[in-house]
Amino acid sequence: MTARTPLMTPVLIVGCLIILVSFSIRASFGVFQIPIADEFGWLRSEFSLAIAIQNLAWGIGQPIFGAIAEKIGDRKAIIMGALVYAVGLVLSSFAVTPEAHQMYEVLVGFGVAGTGFGVILAVVGRASSDENRSMSLAIATAAGSAGQVFGAPVAEWMLGFMTWQTTFLIFAVAILSVLLALPLMRAPAASKQQIEESMGEILKKAMRDPSYTFIFLGFFSCGYQLAFVTAHFPAFITEVCAAIDPAGMLASVGISTTSQLGAWSIALIGAANIAGTLFAGYLGKRYSKKYLLAGIYLGRTIAAAAFILTPMTPTTVIIFSLVMGSLWLATVPLTSGLVAHLYGLRYMGTLYGIVFFSHQLGSFLGVWLGGRMYDAYGSYDAVWWIGVGVGAFSAIIHLPIKERPLTRAAAAA
Repeated sequence: MTARTPLMTPVLIVGCLIILVSFSIRASFGVFQIPIADEFGWLRSEFSLAIAIQNLAWGIGQPIFGAIAEKIGDRKAIIMGALVYAVGLVLSSFAVTPEAHQMYEVLVGFGVAGTGFGVILAVVGRASSDENRSMSLAIATAAGSAGQVFGAPVAEWMLGFMTWQTTFLIFAVAILSVLLALPLMRAPAASKQQIEESMGEILKKAMRDPSYTFIFLGFFSCGYQLAFVTAHFPAFITEVCAAIDPAGMLASVGISTTSQLGAWSIALIGAANIAGTLFAGYLGKRYSKKYLLAGIYLGRTIAAAAFILTPMTPTTVIIFSLVMGSLWLATVPLTSGLVAHLYGLRYMGTLYGIVFFSHQLGSFLGVWLGGRMYDAYGSYDAVWWIGVGVGAFSAIIHLPIKERPLTRAAAAA
């Protein structure tokens, strides 16, 4: 009888730590919308554009850092990402114009790319056995959700007794501190067959495969919905609930201010998604990934439509946060696992990074449109409905994907 391969390896543990800290910082940016806009008298769209640029830079940087990791090593790519992340945060703490914030968020976005899913999931996937891979990817993804649980409330708490500039500097120290655990991250070398197949050959096969195009297009709505909610939901809740909800209703759910409700809603999404992502990883090992993804996008679409059609109260905010959270990053282990299943593990970082660029195009649009339409109309309604539409599109576009490994199919032909 062969021994079972352990699930919790040093690579997975360190990978979870890096993603947790990286995503704690990234998920907190929505909390800074109102403090920064109020301090400088900016329009909502000014800082929203900075966050949107951060998301776009993250998407551009993801395949770049994936390729760097595959060429010179995972740990070197992560070190580069953490350094760029820290520099971006430090420079942002000294920014006093919208243009400066927008420029420095390019560095922050590249930093997230170097310390986020593209690099970490690829090394975790290579270090995992076939039996544990789906669950390992889900655990690493859930670490990002755990970061979201802590990020927004911690940022809100810190803003209660220090400036946003000091908070950014502390975040820079935090992302650099994860490098202390990096020596423990040692992934196995690629197999002879994987080394012999060049990146160019794999990329050509993927680009010619309609299924890869469907995955690319389908991931767009995931980025749109997640980034819009992360960047604008705290401010949206703060303002809407302040207008319609007396303090007594907030007290009924144990919260004293609308800003706290906004921050805790992001935390609730992250908490629910820990369970949702792990469950998605469990299901991904047993059922068709494309149908699971279609179901997740359909669930998000229904949840968003129901939320904006229902009068808002603290209770509906909490319910929406829990439902949306259970579906939040559940797409990531399934999408990355599908890419690995179809095209192999050797260049998973680059291939998933390209797919993730679509996700970040959606992120850019969700954040930017949120700010622009709020300034133009004083409401987020149109942005919500666009999210409903693209979510339905993603549910449909996953259905024609062929879940057959391309390299094996070509070899058998």
